[in-house]
This record gives sequence, C-alpha cells and structure tokens, in this order.
Amino acid sequence: MQFHNLKSKSRKRKKTVGRGGKRGKTSGRGTKGQKARAGRKIRPEVRDFIKRVPKLRGYRFKGLGKKSETVPLTKVEKYFSAGETVTPSALWEKGLIKKRGGVLPPVAIL
Repeated sequence: MQFHNLKSKSRKRKKTVGRGGKRGKTSGRGTKGQKARAGRKIRPEVRDFIKRVPKLRGYRFKGLGKKSETVPLTKVEKYFSAGETVTPSALWEKGLIKKRGGVLPPVAIL
C-alpha cells in the first residue's frame, strides 16, 4: 500500500455550487435588464418616497413644528381686568384659546 492510495474516513468531498453547469444561457436569471446583471443593486422603494417628500411639501418647507395661537389685544382687554396676569392657562380658562392634543400651545398676542 502506498501513501497516495490511502483514503481518510473523516474528510468528505465538498460540492461545488453555482458555476454555470446545468443552467446554461441565462443561468436562471431570466433575460435582460438590471436584475439579470452581475452585481445588481436595486434601491428600495422607500428611498424613492423619502426623496420625493421635500418636493411634495414645497421648496424650503419650514416643517410641522409648533405654531403659536394668536390672540388679538382687543379680546385680551375685553376679558381681563387691569393688573390681572395674562398666561396661556388663563387664556384657556376664559375660552380664548384651545388645547392641541391636551397641551396648551404657545401664544402670540397681537
């Protein structure tokens, strides 16, 4: 018996995977187009929507931040007496402003 005739019991032969072979022609990739090419990368649909949002909202859109509630000075003079403090909670109690989502909004007196 010679060394090259010995066979080990523990070593199994690995199968080669995906190198052409039985598939042929398009190799299971269909025909033509980006999906049939090597190294194909298709960007997610979500990214298209995210990139479109600024244009849907308008150029230099300020955002959906907090907007202040405006109260004219004439209404403040009508509902409050002299020396009384004017706060958002006091305006809410008198019915001059409304809560948004259970929170008092910032107030601007004009």
